[in-house]
Amino acid sequence: MRTLRLARIAAEAEGIRLRHRVQRTAVRGVFALIALGFLVAAGVFFHIAGWFWLRERWEPPASAMIIGGVDIVLAGLLTLLAARSSASRTELEALAVRQRAVESIASTLAISTLAAQLLRLMANYFRRGRS
Repeated sequence: MRTLRLARIAAEAEGIRLRHRVQRTAVRGVFALIALGFLVAAGVFFHIAGWFWLRERWEPPASAMIIGGVDIVLAGLLTLLAARSSASRTELEALAVRQRAVESIASTLAISTLAAQLLRLMANYFRRGRS
């Protein structure tokens, strides 16, 4: 009975860990999409700036360059936020609970196996003793 309880605890802990991991991955994906949007916008503004620069010959439009630079800085910050996301405390605790439960299951099964072998040996011993 203890083995089944430990298996259930391990499964619940793994479920919690996976739910939090999926949530973290979704947030990272949203940050990455927003960063990609800013990179596209920066590319557009730098292309416009380049076009104006070529058109005006040596007078680059500062406003387009500033907007493009700000977009790149924002994209970099969002990319760093997405890359820095690590496992939450809940995920780490759920992983630890699952690992302890699995280790306990293994030790319980090992003890059960040893007990079954011991019973088999004792039964064989008593059968031979009666014959």
